Amino acid sequence: MNTDIIQGHWKQIEGKIKQQWGKLTDDDVATMKGSFEELSGKIQATYGYQKEQAENEINAFIKEQKLGE
Repeated sequence: MNTDIIQGHWKQIEGKIKQQWGKLTDDDVATMKGSFEELSGKIQATYGYQKEQAENEINAFIKEQKLGE
């Protein structure tokens, strides 16, 4: 499940998350602590995305980083 993948690799991907979604602040990312739901919510709020679009972007990011393998 992507929620577990994000939490399990959080320290490894924090910087890449900031690169991928540059409008997220360091504080935004630090307070998420690996929560898929919080990441999705912050992306929705910051970029004006619908829930499905935010989740699709996160899933594509996970696949790109090869975290689920």
